[in-house]
Amino acid sequence: MAYIGNIPAESYASFERQVFTIVNSQTAYTLSHSVVNENDIRLVINSVVQEPGSGKAYTASSTTLTLSAALVNGTDEMYCVFLGRALQTVNPPSGSVGASQISDSSIALGKLSATGTKSSSTFLRGDNTFAVPGGGKVLQVLTATDSTHRTTTSTSFVTASNTLSVDITPSATSSKIFVQASFEAGTNSGSRGFWTIYRDSSNLGNANGMFSVNASNDVSGSMTFLDSPSSTSQLTYAVYMKSNATACHMTANTVKSSIVVMEIGA
Repeated sequence: MAYIGNIPAESYASFERQVFTIVNSQTAYTLSHSVVNENDIRLVINSVVQEPGSGKAYTASSTTLTLSAALVNGTDEMYCVFLGRALQTVNPPSGSVGASQISDSSIALGKLSATGTKSSSTFLRGDNTFAVPGGGKVLQVLTATDSTHRTTTSTSFVTASNTLSVDITPSATSSKIFVQASFEAGTNSGSRGFWTIYRDSSNLGNANGMFSVNASNDVSGSMTFLDSPSSTSQLTYAVYMKSNATACHMTANTVKSSIVVMEIGA
């Protein structure tokens, strides 16, 4: 259909509603808008639509609503809808838009009043706000390897390898750091070897670390740890080892050892 002048905007109709405060033994109430007669309103008492007219449930004239019987405060509830006062708006009435009516196009056209910033890195939450996804998002991954045979006879933890070490700078104090190390390990006869993960100068394991072995034949070693450093400064994660007697060693057959460090967003 063609129009003269501007094309009318979409409009939605809703009817104005008045909720009454019940007064005991009172049958006369004041309407917020003047009406011709009781047929201009729909009266609902205790969720039941009442019949209008003289000798019926109620009558109305001007701003006076008269009930045929008094109600009880705290027990009864009453409201009316003004049938002759349809409200026109270019916005749908509150609570009338459901999930099935929401689409990318409706958001793009501004028909939803959401707060926050809409972008490729945000999503629309159920409370109608745009937010950045979080909770377990991997923010960065760093790794290091070593293929050199390393040995120690130290009875206190020492750096296992100059290259089996990763420097990482967390992007937020709320981030967690997940560390995983794998290597080939063994000891000389009669000795036990211990391995652990350090953050800077802090042992993330206990006094005997996170992994130990008492085997002349080399075995596969593995350690994992989820750290909460609460820092945005550069941190160094590295593999350390020690022995309780004679030498322990790792990467004896030049099997590649590795350490992987991941920052996990809160």
